[in-house]
Amino acid sequence: MASEQLKTVLELVGSAGLGTLTLEERRALMGSAGAPPPEGTQVDPVDANGVPAEWVVAAGVTGEQVVLHFHGGAYHLGSPARLRGLLALLSAAAQARVLSAGYRLAPEHPFPAAVEDALTAYRWLIAGGTHARQVVISGDSSGGGLALAALAALRDAGDPLPRAAVVISPWTDLDLGGESLRSRAAVDVMLTPDGAREAADWYLAGQDARHPYASPLYADLRGLPPVLIQAGDAEILRDDSLRFAAAAQAAGVDVTLEIWAEMPHVWHAFAGLLPEADEAVERIGRWLREDRPPGDGP
Repeated sequence: MASEQLKTVLELVGSAGLGTLTLEERRALMGSAGAPPPEGTQVDPVDANGVPAEWVVAAGVTGEQVVLHFHGGAYHLGSPARLRGLLALLSAAAQARVLSAGYRLAPEHPFPAAVEDALTAYRWLIAGGTHARQVVISGDSSGGGLALAALAALRDAGDPLPRAAVVISPWTDLDLGGESLRSRAAVDVMLTPDGAREAADWYLAGQDARHPYASPLYADLRGLPPVLIQAGDAEILRDDSLRFAAAAQAAGVDVTLEIWAEMPHVWHAFAGLLPEADEAVERIGRWLREDRPPGDGP
């Protein structure tokens, strides 16, 4: 059974009314700073070879492990600043430095601009002396889909692959074929099928929704590193996680799939308010601290 705090969180989200705002108004709201990081967190902006990014490092974290994170926002909203509080908690849980990377947004910069920026940020890390096996690539929502797409693109280009990936409520199918788009529409307080279609149209700009770098569900997933997927059962993108996990497992990828009962889209954003969010972040940290072999990629 979900915690008592879940009702408060759902009411808070439901009152936001993002669907009634213009694109500019949505960006102003979603681009602002979110929950502040805990005291002692280091936040240092950097230019990752033209990609705006920032280091988020929890107090006491000094190791060489790096999490490269891509924010959500349906490819047209969001910014690294929005996630500082959450990523600081992830840094502490994983005992890793987090590089939160921005990317160009649709509709001004449609696919494949975001993928190009994701690859640039990753390659900037590697060129700066970080070994690929010290890197975990992660993302939430569209950023989760972007992280998985970047893995496939890196593998295809012959780049060394990170040791693992962690994705939260990932958007893996811009063709919108998951049954949960219909079966969970009545309970999802954050996303709507119409909103997903609008965002997909803006990002794709007429390109193939099943391109493997736009919708990693349709990519060749062989040789990818281990992947942890966390998704909520009360979100329209639930089946994007279920179907991606099945496809990845069929391709021989080590996949850990967690579907959290009653949880909304990217509930992790409510860490500090919602016990399930705190627990999910801690579970990600434990998973990342495990010593697991990398995938079979180059």
